[in-house]
Amino acid sequence: MTAPVQPATALYLHVPFCASSCDFCSFYQEQPKRGEIDRYLGAIERELEIHPPGRVETAFWGGGTPGLLPADDLRRLGHAMTRAAGQPSEWTVELAPSSVRADKLAALKEIGVTRVSMGVQSFDDVTLDALGRRHSPKQIMEAWELIQAAGFASRNLDLIFAIPGQDEQRWHEDLRRAIELQPDHLSTYCLTFEEDTAMFVKLSQGKVKIDRELEARLYRQTWEQLEANGYAQYETSNFARPGHACRHNLITWEMGAWIGYGPSSASQWGRRRWTNPANLDQWIQGIEAGAPVLEQVKDLSATDLLCDALVFGLRLNAGVDPAALAKRFATPLPERVTHLFESLHEEGLMETAGAHVRLTGEGRMRADAVGVAIIERFD
Repeated sequence: MTAPVQPATALYLHVPFCASSCDFCSFYQEQPKRGEIDRYLGAIERELEIHPPGRVETAFWGGGTPGLLPADDLRRLGHAMTRAAGQPSEWTVELAPSSVRADKLAALKEIGVTRVSMGVQSFDDVTLDALGRRHSPKQIMEAWELIQAAGFASRNLDLIFAIPGQDEQRWHEDLRRAIELQPDHLSTYCLTFEEDTAMFVKLSQGKVKIDRELEARLYRQTWEQLEANGYAQYETSNFARPGHACRHNLITWEMGAWIGYGPSSASQWGRRRWTNPANLDQWIQGIEAGAPVLEQVKDLSATDLLCDALVFGLRLNAGVDPAALAKRFATPLPERVTHLFESLHEEGLMETAGAHVRLTGEGRMRADAVGVAIIERFD
């Protein structure tokens, strides 16, 4: 049985240019050169024509550093997207503190961006140095003043914890300073050691270590501190004031349909999932030939979508309605999954709220393991 065709409701656009690569970052990126930027912009315009998304509800520009593009390039990119996809009700652009300029923010407001997300990671010089970040606490504050003055409808800050050398006191100070800035949304991520990053090399060489007990303490303390300051947790790593949850991310976690543009972007659209090549030249050549290169192509069954909707939906504090999902994807919930949920309830890792099941606080600490267990039962 196959899943019903869905129109794309979300659009992701990858801007691969970044001034330098941070030690923890595994996202595809390239040094910004004028000629390459021009080729990229032309290819995005053509890709939007080849694979038109139709009108979308949300858009998200990630990278790389989208804010690294000059103001006129941001306008060109925005006009290309809105010609193809209309004006999204939520439109997020990621910014690095060192790339924030008043003219760029004005351009983003002009084209209709509603939400900006700034990758702060930390307010501490030593911690930033451990991450290989190139901005300073001073640049963060200057950038934030400009963002506030620009008047976007929603503003997010990204922070990272469990960084080598970062103790509880330093992390609490980072949280305090972030809350002081009064963003509408906060994303707090536990450092992950992705392969092909400088941080992973340091781990493999024994220069840094993973402290799981410290990670667990920081998770719990973060949830408590942000909740006490008016930021409701709605997903394992995401917190928002009322009305400011990121709708774009909710679409992906709820297994909606999205389409990606630019090198390395991913799509889930029309019963199929694929990624674009993580190589600027290869991606451009395919677009220019009128035959985009698609990698990791997978035709999705209703069972695939049900499985993923449970795995990602249980990362949300609201949880999932298993019966409603089974009906939505027209496929029964496997008995082995039902038995797993019963076991999770008995262990105090899951609870019931009406028709929904959701992970408890302790369950959210083990969300990754729960996800693996669900996948195994579908297999």
